Amino acid sequence: MIEMRNKLFIIWLILLAVGIGENVYAQTEPSFVAEAPSKVAVGDQFRVAYTVSTDKVKDFRAPARFTGFDVLSGPNRSTRSSTEIVNGKMTSTASITYTYILMANTEGTFSIPASTIVADGKTLISNAVNVEVLPKDQSANASGGTSSRGGTTSSGATAITDQDIFIRATASRTKVYEQEALLLTYKIYTAVDLRTFDNVKLPDFKGFLSQEMDGGQTVRFQLEHYNGRNYNAGVYRQFVLFPQQSGKLTIEPARFDAVIAQAQRNIDPFDAFFNGGLRAMEVKKTLTTPAMTINVEPLPANRPAGFVGGVGSFTLKSTISTDKIKENEAVTLTVRIAGQGNMRLIANPKIEFPADFETYDPKITNNVTLNSEGNKGEKVIEYLAIARHAGTYTIPSASFTYFDPKAGAYKTLKTEPYTITVERGSGSGEGGSTIVSGYTNKEDLRVLGQDIRFIKRGAVTLHPYGSFLYGSFVYWLWYLIPLIAFGVFVVIHRKQTMANANVTQMRTRKANKIATKRLKQAGTLLKENKKEAFYDEVLKALWGYISDKLSIPVSQLSKDNVAEKLAQRNIQSELIDAFLSALNECEFARFAPGDESQAMDKVYTVALDAISRIENSMKR
Repeated sequence: MIEMRNKLFIIWLILLAVGIGENVYAQTEPSFVAEAPSKVAVGDQFRVAYTVSTDKVKDFRAPARFTGFDVLSGPNRSTRSSTEIVNGKMTSTASITYTYILMANTEGTFSIPASTIVADGKTLISNAVNVEVLPKDQSANASGGTSSRGGTTSSGATAITDQDIFIRATASRTKVYEQEALLLTYKIYTAVDLRTFDNVKLPDFKGFLSQEMDGGQTVRFQLEHYNGRNYNAGVYRQFVLFPQQSGKLTIEPARFDAVIAQAQRNIDPFDAFFNGGLRAMEVKKTLTTPAMTINVEPLPANRPAGFVGGVGSFTLKSTISTDKIKENEAVTLTVRIAGQGNMRLIANPKIEFPADFETYDPKITNNVTLNSEGNKGEKVIEYLAIARHAGTYTIPSASFTYFDPKAGAYKTLKTEPYTITVERGSGSGEGGSTIVSGYTNKEDLRVLGQDIRFIKRGAVTLHPYGSFLYGSFVYWLWYLIPLIAFGVFVVIHRKQTMANANVTQMRTRKANKIATKRLKQAGTLLKENKKEAFYDEVLKALWGYISDKLSIPVSQLSKDNVAEKLAQRNIQSELIDAFLSALNECEFARFAPGDESQAMDKVYTVALDAISRIENSMKR
């Protein structure tokens, strides 16, 4: 008996080990991906990384030549592994990256060929990568060492000019017809370290109906050559405008108050020793866009009778639910207008139903999306009508006229005419009731032939005298319970209102939560190796946390001010130095040479540790 138990125990251990092994080493098919920046400038150094999602590899073979580039180093091999336990299931992942450091030496667009590798016994081929090499920044030679990305020299800080950072407002077209869509774009060009915008004032687009394009809250910067210089350029906001009147319409200037980090020579010998003689200072610069004039031509005067305000390119279709019904039954005529233009501003085509039909307000469904040419999609109009008398009726075709700005002329489309046979209902003249077809607004339909209702028969239940609810204990409870509940609600609501009124206290309480959320997003960007977005998110977490925690307005945020406020809170000088060091580490790590992955890991760890230590210290 004992031997049998021992055998069962050993079998159980073996099965457990096999299960754990499957959990630990379960992996999907390996992938092999090449990554490189889409744009660089002549003379720039950049990384090309080939990543395979397993550590069981051999025979990595890179392209024979990197046409258009000089190979400075590589391949440099690095390994990354991680283990996760989710719902009791353990998974392990590993990857190997082969990195080359290249330097662009020729202007143009070049393709970096695919590489091959043997992973898990299978030969994998990576994707090819296209890299556009922009011309060299002309200001780098003209300024005697001024960087096209930073606007400073080794001799100290220089004034930030309108050529270092500006915003362009461009329209997709400046000559349009009334109601014809045009795209207005605000694009940032910066050769300095732009942190944020303190204040943005956009025009009210007088004379236009405006709809904003959904581009997200984050500006996606990439290198762009403009007027002889290389800038980090990104679209800030985009609006689709529909002019509502003819003539010359003016788009007023927009104003942007930019906050820029600028390196300045430090006169403090201690800071100069630790920071290499330079310190980052925030400066402000106001950017404005010039006014823009749009010439709007009126629509031609010979408007056809069926014109319902459509400007663009459209198609028209119609269907009917049935062509054979009975008296008091409903029929639905559906009209579909599809295309692109001012779709949301189109009026409904007029359908002429016979006089013996009772009609209702149509149901309208807009399935449209916004793009640079206006609204694209489909507008569905459902017309409901009820036949009141028997006979054969014709619903004539309806016309839909729109203006085509490309052709410069009106175009007319027509629906099909429909013939409907209405038969006498089975209950006609005898109190028959209405039957309604599938339509949403059934509540408003009148019931005919039932003006005299059926009288319910049967005995009536009587109650003895004195057994009424009125005046009883239960009767008064129905009054007391709502009154007590209302009093409790008022007390709780007042306490909650007083707590929310203290905005400073609310910001202080939520500072750590908001910072943790931003650091979590930074961790995702770290895994995706998105360098610029990662550093921006970490800086937002650090500055945002200390601004909320110490109730410092954004306009007054500086390292000196932060150090002074922390000291007033009796925070140890060691913690203050650690937090300021985290800011410095994040600000300069993006430009520091070396392994970017290690630098990003270090910055993330330092930022997380700094916020945690400050939070724990202020809770004591």
